[in-house]
Amino acid sequence: MKIGIAADHGGFELKETLHAFLTNLGYEVVDFGAYRLDSLDDYPDLIIPLAQAVSSQDVERGVAVCGSGVGAAIVANKIPGVRAALINDHFSAHQGVEDDDMNLICLGGRITGNRVAEEFVHAFLEARFSGAERHLRRLKKVIELEGK
Repeated sequence: MKIGIAADHGGFELKETLHAFLTNLGYEVVDFGAYRLDSLDDYPDLIIPLAQAVSSQDVERGVAVCGSGVGAAIVANKIPGVRAALINDHFSAHQGVEDDDMNLICLGGRITGNRVAEEFVHAFLEARFSGAERHLRRLKKVIELEGK
């Protein structure tokens, strides 16, 4: 599975940890930056290219990290075809995929510890959309809002 990853300065250290974690698990990781710690960078400049890659299916899923994860989730969800959520618990990490076909996980680099983030990302990547009729019906309504 090809995974995209991106972070601003608030999530840079956690992104680096997750990049190594995902590589060690055998995932192909596409890094959209930041490539160095720069306290003046802006999360939209880094998260938008990741979200566009998820939308176009250049990567299968995405991992976005900013200081709190909130900004990353807001901007990622502006891209049609992206279903991103800020994740702060293990259940939501997999349930968001299983029920809502979430394709981009957002984490807070200043909120979530490295080991917990690894567990959330692993649960997210191992989960599969159930395809249950009720979930397909709901997903169709979301997609209709995007005009996609």
